[in-house]
Amino acid sequence: MDGKPIGVFDSGVGGLTVAGEIMKQLPDENLLYLGDTARFPYGSRGADELKRFTFEIVSFLQRGGVKMVVIACNSASSAALTAAQAHFDIPILGVIEPGARAAVQATRNRRIGIVGTQATISSGAYDRAIHTLDAGAKIFSQACPDLADFVEQGMVTGEIAKRIIGGYLESLVAAGVDTLILGCTHYPLLSGVIGKIMGGNVRLVSSAEEAAREVKEILTCRGHLRREKNSPTHRFLSTGDESKFLKLGTRFFGREIKRVERVSLDAGVAL
Repeated sequence: MDGKPIGVFDSGVGGLTVAGEIMKQLPDENLLYLGDTARFPYGSRGADELKRFTFEIVSFLQRGGVKMVVIACNSASSAALTAAQAHFDIPILGVIEPGARAAVQATRNRRIGIVGTQATISSGAYDRAIHTLDAGAKIFSQACPDLADFVEQGMVTGEIAKRIIGGYLESLVAAGVDTLILGCTHYPLLSGVIGKIMGGNVRLVSSAEEAAREVKEILTCRGHLRREKNSPTHRFLSTGDESKFLKLGTRFFGREIKRVERVSLDAGVAL
């Protein structure tokens, strides 16, 4: 079990921000990452569709021999995490609760902002997770329907990005939040623009670091950490255009990605 890979998936390459943090904290672990780029984006999808996608992908990764799965997508986590945990017999972790926990720990005035896809914001998953930890926290949410697309297109700086992001953040600035959850794994690449608009006193929270810490904790408690200290294998799979994945992936992962394999979810993973 300890030598099996950690499975991570997202609708595109945004989840590589989570995968990169896992590799930073667990450098000896094998990784199997799937980007469901053929069906990107997830943010405008309904809950039932997201559950179906999640079950398909977890089944696919399980056939590939993973020892746990990280749903590195806020939209899929909000719609399908609980159902997937109940259905499958391997540990499954989402990114909502880790992000909520980090925000509650970071806030000083208990005014927390959230930006995310329409699916994530509409689900209320962050609100529930935050209020479980701090029932008195004030939450201000803003759906940003097209930001993930902008990131996938490489539009992470410049006046257009600044103008559009500024429009989304206007109400959160006015609300006086001191902590802002980047509720989409694509958004850390926009943190430079977002940080300037929100101001230096606002803490930006990405769930990647906290999610990676929980992966380490789960595997440690179960005795499933990889024992070998040499040459871990990192594989990257895409259901769509692998050339686009390869072009963007290195930027998200934080290290070079040399090869992306195109796969069909109906098939297994060739080991």
